[in-house]
Amino acid sequence: MTGLLAILQQRLGAAFSAVAAEPVDPAVRRSQRADFQADAALALGRRLGRVPREVAQAVLAQDPLEDLCSATEVAGPGFVNLTLRDDVLADLVEAMRADERLGVPSVEPETVVIDYSSPNAAKEMHVGHLRSTIIGDAAARLLEWLGHRVVRQNHLGDWGTPFGMLVEQLLDEESADHSIRDLNAFYQEARRKFDADDGFRERARRRVVALQAGDETTLRLWRTVVGLSVRYFEEVYERLGVTLTAADLAGESRYQPVLGAVADELDRLGLLRRSDGADCVFPAGFTNRDGEPLPLIVRKADGGYGYDTTDLAAIRHRILDLRATRLLYVVGTPQREHFQMVFQAAREAGWLTDEVRAEHVGFGSVLGEDGRMLRTRAGENVRLTELLDEAVARAGEQVRQRHTEGTDGVDLDAVARAVGIGAVKYADLATDRMKDYTFDYDRMLAFDGNTAPYLQYAHARGRAIARRTEDAPGAVRVTEPAERELAITLLGLADVLTDLAETLEPHRLCAYLYGVATAFTAFYERCPVLRAEPATRASRLALCELTTRVLALGLDLLGIAAPDRM
Repeated sequence: MTGLLAILQQRLGAAFSAVAAEPVDPAVRRSQRADFQADAALALGRRLGRVPREVAQAVLAQDPLEDLCSATEVAGPGFVNLTLRDDVLADLVEAMRADERLGVPSVEPETVVIDYSSPNAAKEMHVGHLRSTIIGDAAARLLEWLGHRVVRQNHLGDWGTPFGMLVEQLLDEESADHSIRDLNAFYQEARRKFDADDGFRERARRRVVALQAGDETTLRLWRTVVGLSVRYFEEVYERLGVTLTAADLAGESRYQPVLGAVADELDRLGLLRRSDGADCVFPAGFTNRDGEPLPLIVRKADGGYGYDTTDLAAIRHRILDLRATRLLYVVGTPQREHFQMVFQAAREAGWLTDEVRAEHVGFGSVLGEDGRMLRTRAGENVRLTELLDEAVARAGEQVRQRHTEGTDGVDLDAVARAVGIGAVKYADLATDRMKDYTFDYDRMLAFDGNTAPYLQYAHARGRAIARRTEDAPGAVRVTEPAERELAITLLGLADVLTDLAETLEPHRLCAYLYGVATAFTAFYERCPVLRAEPATRASRLALCELTTRVLALGLDLLGIAAPDRM
């Protein structure tokens, strides 16, 4: 089933193109004066040297929508207004209800590798990890649901100088049996000693060499550090409702055995150049402020390898071994140039061909009320677990205030977790990912406005209606304005998800779901369901059922729970 907007675009696009004798985007959108309007006649008229209203009339003269619309008219300077037939809307809603995929068409499957989350071992996750983790997971959920083969890659920071430092600190302790909270403080102590103690710093550097050389004692202690970290990350991911597992780990350590071979391959291809003692790739098109070429350092002057080499080895592996046809790197916007350089170097090496798309899915920062990066009063990063604890606690207070006269069988703790975690995730995902946003508990936990609690409550309200009757949903009839608005809004799902698969802008799905919840609330208030006569009741029950299915699906694609009772 094709989305409603796509149908209108196709039909009007053909009519406009026939008038213009060239392809034309009809620019169809929702309208306050009709159901939809097409704006293309204004620009096309200027290009053809014709009056836009005449162009619009010539388009409608071809009757491109006579089987879909009850009224079409040219308005203002040349807008084409479209009012859909009630029976057409009803038939389209019925087809959507009958489809287990809710009218979303199948796709030609791709292998999509998504690099996201990527915390550092031996450190607790903080608010800075939130965006990559939930934006990446939303992308993975969507693309997998659409039918693509999704390969999640959690590029864990689990190698390098810090681990020499940490292993030395472990050896200074009586026991290496640490909880992750101990280990987080342990990291800070190791860092302090590394900065202040010349002897410790030299031992740490020697320990890095031993780690890279495969010394068994060093590797055993390194595995202890990484293993504790992985167990902690899994707990956080489970709590967040994120689909990453230990099987998705693809840390820096994975690529260490092949870095030398990757450097040698780049050398054979003629891409390496010596610069200040280091072997570098200089991808075409990247310069600094002075116009000098920017390097990716493949092999350092001391013979070691760094992040640039690891990223080159990773993209090579993902294309040649994992057979990716699309690569998504969900990393903050400050890393944009770095990844563009990695992509260009991969093209020059012949790994990244025209058959493979590589995209940096960037995002802005999480800010505090002062407009600066969100931090504690002491100036430290806010631990992610503490942030989630506070959100769930506040959600619990609100949920209990709504059940002062009894729980009606509702698990208030489970609802508090769903609302609190969902609120944090939705507030992030509902923001254009390229923009910064201010973290505000009160706003994200509100039960009105564009928030997760508002959507969750709309879903629970729809489920409650179904529980209060034994009558089954029936054939849809669209007669009332609120029914009409709800039907048209629901029918936008296929268009939204199809576009989202390309743009990876989850705020557009959030906006759609908010539109569905708002239209459903108006429908609920203006169109009695259980008190209506039988045929109307059956129709409205069908609209309620479809609404809850759409909200449940949309929230699930965002990684947010949709409780049946609230």
